[in-house]
Amino acid sequence: MNGDSTLLMATATAAGVLHTLLGPDHYVPFVAMAKAGGWSLRKTLAVTALCGLGHVAGSVVIGAVGLALGTALFQLETLEALRGDVAAWLLIGLGTAYAVWAVLQAARDAPHTHTHAHADGTVHSHRHQHDAAHCHVHDARARSELRQTISGRATPWALFLIFVFGPCEVLIPLLMYPAAQAHAGVVAAVVAAFAVATVGTMLLAVAVLSAGVHLVRLPDMHRYGHAAAGLSVAACGAAIRFGL
Repeated sequence: MNGDSTLLMATATAAGVLHTLLGPDHYVPFVAMAKAGGWSLRKTLAVTALCGLGHVAGSVVIGAVGLALGTALFQLETLEALRGDVAAWLLIGLGTAYAVWAVLQAARDAPHTHTHAHADGTVHSHRHQHDAAHCHVHDARARSELRQTISGRATPWALFLIFVFGPCEVLIPLLMYPAAQAHAGVVAAVVAAFAVATVGTMLLAVAVLSAGVHLVRLPDMHRYGHAAAGLSVAACGAAIRFGL
């Protein structure tokens, strides 16, 4: 491997680390959804790794097809920008829908007080939640299973699809030079270096943030955690789309 190849791999590694750290959408959604859904660290990291690999693979496929067809760099970058807009809107949509669903669930389960007056003049009140105290056991079980399906099964796959759409803008220019020199081995090495740096940085950021979030104890967090997670995901999408 010559000096140019070594430089390209070093650049790909640095680009993978920086573009991940500078994009909170690469780690905040996983931490937020894991906290709300009660995911284990193992599951959280597995979902993160899967989404990270899909994120890189999407750009690699587009770059490879574009290079094979002789597509100009600016055309590939335009396509990547379009994919970025699509991914941003998908994050906004997923986060908003999840937050609305969570708020409706929290409102339905909110504890409230009933006051009762008796003929002898005695007045008493009691607080309860319809979900726990008055729902039929089968209804409560069905609602619990629905929550687990949405937060534990549907959400990871939704994130994966969004990350496949999400572009790695810095990767395609890195592929252009070695491809133009007909160095297939260097192209593969650049892709591998970028993928390892990107996914590795995502895993590290998620692990560190998850450890910090685990220490946070807020009142009523169990009721509003899902809504907060949805808003966090939507905020990441808005930050990408509107440059906040």
